[in-house]
Amino acid sequence: MKLALGFFVLIATLATIAHASDPSPLQDFCVAINDSKAAVFVNGKICKNPNMVVAEDFFFSGLNKPGNTSNPLGSKVTPVNVNQLPGLNTLGISLARIDYAPYGLNPPHTHPRATEILVVIYGTLYVGFVTSNPADPNLKNKLFTKYLYPGDVFVFPEGLIHFQFNVGHENALAFAGLSSQNPGVITIANAVFGSNPPINKDVLTKAFQVDKKVIDYLQAQFWMNNN
Repeated sequence: MKLALGFFVLIATLATIAHASDPSPLQDFCVAINDSKAAVFVNGKICKNPNMVVAEDFFFSGLNKPGNTSNPLGSKVTPVNVNQLPGLNTLGISLARIDYAPYGLNPPHTHPRATEILVVIYGTLYVGFVTSNPADPNLKNKLFTKYLYPGDVFVFPEGLIHFQFNVGHENALAFAGLSSQNPGVITIANAVFGSNPPINKDVLTKAFQVDKKVIDYLQAQFWMNNN
């Protein structure tokens, strides 16, 4: 019953956000080339021959299965975007299942190409997002937070840093709708301290105003993605 309620709310909200965002890139970059013999690269996915399309192209199975939260973050994102469901190509919509162990965290991250709307199925989540840099340099980025309970819905605006944290003693489950077939994910800690090759320590030392040993420690950690 809880899953049925969650899917009903999610489908209703997905219908409203499918066209809620301006057209945006569907992948990180699309560098122009001047070589007629090169492979074709497009902003999105090349379309399959319509005569070869089958029902399975519009089908995905498995969102009823819990994700494995046995990891340092205690959470698991199961995405259903164009990479898992080919029929989503050009439709500007996708979704995800997010499982949380007790005190599990979906860490601060952004979706560069999508707004996200989240519905809680069970458990208690502390969620929030941070605004972009204000025009007035004397002001700070503003944090919006809320405790969510089963049936509650919260929206994270496109491109803004956001997170979800299970504050309960039990597992939690949420579903998210996103306004892009390929919303992308940038996990802040991974991108800053776990990039390959690593960002120059002098850059991070100055940016965070800390001792270089702190940067050494952070870059030496095992940074993981939960999706």
